Amino acid sequence: MTTFFRNRYHDHEPLWHVQITMLLAIGLQLLLPDHYVIGSRYILLLIEFLLLVTLSFTTPKASVFTSLSRRINVFGLLILTGLANSYSLIEVARQLLQNGHVANGHELILTALNIYITNIIIFGLWYWEMDGGGPGQRRQAAKHEHDFMFPQHQNENYQHPRWQPTFVDYLYVSSTNAMAFSPTDTLPLSRRAKLLMLAQAAIALITIALVAARAVNILG
Repeated sequence: MTTFFRNRYHDHEPLWHVQITMLLAIGLQLLLPDHYVIGSRYILLLIEFLLLVTLSFTTPKASVFTSLSRRINVFGLLILTGLANSYSLIEVARQLLQNGHVANGHELILTALNIYITNIIIFGLWYWEMDGGGPGQRRQAAKHEHDFMFPQHQNENYQHPRWQPTFVDYLYVSSTNAMAFSPTDTLPLSRRAKLLMLAQAAIALITIALVAARAVNILG
């Protein structure tokens, strides 16, 4: 049992789950219709893929690290992907508001679902990279330096002594925020966390209220 907990609560969080999730976001962008994509989709996706591959080389293997190149790499990837997803949402909304009609309801609802899921992935990665200085520094950060308070932090009787949030926890926070438009069991502590959650909820609300609702109306 001791060995099990050592494996489960290892000192260095692996990157494979982050890389797979980011590949999913890139794949979703590849599926977007051309008229909702900024510039050349293949150049954009190639840059994102190269940044994702580079992440493996810019991330030190030690459990505690400070790597400026890695931080630049990660934030560059998140900003680029986030801007591309935001452009798609703005372009969909512009066409709906300007033309007042989009004939292809199936395409519109698939596009809305694409943008919605990509939004969850991007902000999950933002939370994971931001909280407590990122995965390389989070274990050593003082409580007041953390950006989120998880249920395990609120009731330490249910917390394993070596428990720390991993990417899956932040992806869950992102998913619940996008669905409820507000925090659920995990609370934002810092102002930057609150602003990010506000931005994510706003994007999710616009996607559902404007785009998806219009698509359902067209299909109806």
